[in-house]
Amino acid sequence: MCLAEVMTYAKHMPSVEQVSRTNAGLASELRLSVMRLRRRLATERSPDNELSIATMAVLGCLNRHGESSVGELARHERVQPPSMTRTVNHLVEGGFAHRRRHESDGRQVLVELTDMGRETLLADRARRDAWLAQRLTHLTAQERAALRAAAPILQRIAEGD
Repeated sequence: MCLAEVMTYAKHMPSVEQVSRTNAGLASELRLSVMRLRRRLATERSPDNELSIATMAVLGCLNRHGESSVGELARHERVQPPSMTRTVNHLVEGGFAHRRRHESDGRQVLVELTDMGRETLLADRARRDAWLAQRLTHLTAQERAALRAAAPILQRIAEGD
């Protein structure tokens, strides 16, 4: 394909605004944008943080919901209990969380965030939040307002079943 053909093709390609007018097009654009942002935020993590994004999500879940059973954590993170058990084992071995028996049901084990786990989580979030806040300064006030309006909607979509 010569340059003239490429330019003609590019002129006829639909813009993001045109594609996103349909639900399917909007879904595709949102998926792509959210995945790119997620990858970029993952690269902004501290190089000293040895925990995976999935493991950090479990720390976040414990921070948000307080002590939880492995089953509750698995439901929140939408993974199978055996997978969550492995993640919890890793967190406990690393000192990021600890286990204790439930007071009234000795068969059940509760997992709780340690101070080290909380510090690791908050430091990781602060670093990524700082990067994102810096990027937001390059947007117009109108663009930031649109993102403020979109944030709870995106949260609702993410939490939906």
